[in-house]
Amino acid sequence: MKTYIIKNDKDLLKFKDEYGYKIDGNAEFEYSAIFEGRLLVNGCLSIKAGEFIEAGGFIKAGWFIEAGESIKAGESIKAGEFIKAGGSIEAGDNYGISAVLSITCKGKLKFGLKAFAGICTWKNISDQEKTITCGKMIGGVVEYGILKELGLPDEKQESLSGKEVSVILDGKTYTAVIK
Repeated sequence: MKTYIIKNDKDLLKFKDEYGYKIDGNAEFEYSAIFEGRLLVNGCLSIKAGEFIEAGGFIKAGWFIEAGESIKAGESIKAGEFIKAGGSIEAGDNYGISAVLSITCKGKLKFGLKAFAGICTWKNISDQEKTITCGKMIGGVVEYGILKELGLPDEKQESLSGKEVSVILDGKTYTAVIK
């Protein structure tokens, strides 16, 4: 399958059609791109030098979708293998996200309807390959896959060490200090 290196909007215009953009092959973006309409890639979709992928319509790749920072679509996000972002992944409010293998992001995973990970029909997969790993999931439901929320990097974790707590056991109240 041919790989197209897309360095700017001029390179991208070669793939414009009536619905947005369609690339028959692999697409490696070397800049952050914003699309009107949908982005359909029949191979791998990756952002090398840029930070994000943003489309007013849907984003669909025959293989994987990978971005250094964020992936955002006005509609659905779908990949034939995995979806991975260093920051957030966001689909439209009335849409979902699906991947044949895993979905991974360090930030927020936001979508309106359903998420599917590990819907692979061509091999037996492990639990890791059907895991949705994110900092925090917002909206929607995981219809298939294993959700693993790690917490957002900017959320402060409060330590309970040294705090006094009250515990009620068999009708009696006990006070303890957490070490």
